[in-house]
Amino acid sequence: MRVSIAIALPARQEVVELELDDGATVAAALAQARLDARFPGVALETAEVGIWGTRVTRDTVLRDGDRVELYRALKADPKDQRRRRARPKPSPRSRSGP
Repeated sequence: MRVSIAIALPARQEVVELELDDGATVAAALAQARLDARFPGVALETAEVGIWGTRVTRDTVLRDGDRVELYRALKADPKDQRRRRARPKPSPRSRSGP
């Protein structure tokens, strides 16, 4: 079966195509891709994984055509960022407030 592994870091993105035996797991695909050699210094063992945007465990069995994705930890909470951007800002033209 054919699967791909996608990893995206701030400075580099890569998709690795693999040919695996039927019944292979996410962990087996990650081991065969040897991402630790391609991305030294990145904690790939603790990264969360998913298939086509849905989080899964590393013992999940893969199907032909699956795309395994490695997720980075967020630096900021997206909801907090959105609230901060949506907060009213004082206008330099108004004397009565925002």
